[in-house]
Amino acid sequence: MHYLLLAGAIALEIFATTQLKLSEGFTKLAPSVLSLAAYGFCFFLFSKALNRIDLGIAYATWSAVGIVATSIIAALAFGQKLTTAGIVGMGLILAGVVVVNLFGSAGH
Repeated sequence: MHYLLLAGAIALEIFATTQLKLSEGFTKLAPSVLSLAAYGFCFFLFSKALNRIDLGIAYATWSAVGIVATSIIAALAFGQKLTTAGIVGMGLILAGVVVVNLFGSAGH
């Protein structure tokens, strides 16, 4: 259940970040409001996930999935380029998160 909360937090953070881009520096009302609301709810879900998931593992997972997903959205929706180095770097980030999830945080 707590990983579902984490997944929800990640999805909302990705949505909020996309809306932030669309808000054009908070000059457009609808995406600005959506971004702020989604960030608020995302942090609420993240706080609930942290009741059972170690902070290091949860944050590493959130960060890695967020980086990869927003990079893909940026490429598809906004025409931003993904370089080979960027793709390799994201692969390394994901590999690091897999290691952290498999072997635990430093506190174990």
